[in-house]
Amino acid sequence: MMKITSSEFVISAVGPKQYPETGLPEIAMVGRSNVGKSSLINCFVNRNNYARTSSKPGKTATLNYYLINKAFYFVDLPGYGWASVSKDTKAQWGKMIEAYLNARREIRAVIQLVDMRHPPSKDDQTMYNWLTAKNLPCLIVATKADKVARGQLPKHLKIIKEVLGLPGADVILPFSAQTGLGREELHNLVAEITGQTPDSAVQV
Repeated sequence: MMKITSSEFVISAVGPKQYPETGLPEIAMVGRSNVGKSSLINCFVNRNNYARTSSKPGKTATLNYYLINKAFYFVDLPGYGWASVSKDTKAQWGKMIEAYLNARREIRAVIQLVDMRHPPSKDDQTMYNWLTAKNLPCLIVATKADKVARGQLPKHLKIIKEVLGLPGADVILPFSAQTGLGREELHNLVAEITGQTPDSAVQV
């Protein structure tokens, strides 16, 4: 499992002029409002309240950059779906997200979070189809796995895979920020994606 030696919030960006110019790899995170992106980041770095969470959907209105191990960024994008914001705001967020995903060369992969408890929504399907059409490497992470009985996990994972139309070889990672399920696997995948050296992927 990757050893987390440092983590820091860098900037809330709304456009290219504010993106960091370090050239470091970036992993974008997308998902419906309240799907657990901030909780996943907190669990990943093993710090409470590192990424701010909220019970009010739609709180994240910017591209939030988190620098991990001074080697790569997590970029938390505004949630889509049922956030109670105006149509104009949703359109503005959509343009901001699309501009980032379309043009940012530092993106190495996109983590798309879906709620393990429910079949993927129309918005989830639209996002996944858009990412695949753009040939952006995409990892599906099914959050809130602790809310599903362990014996029911395969059934829920199968539903997610079928609804999204994932190729047979694609893997969905079950994840729980509460229990740590999937944390080690996510560490290993992120280390591989960002090209971390063996020294930064030691057991902890």
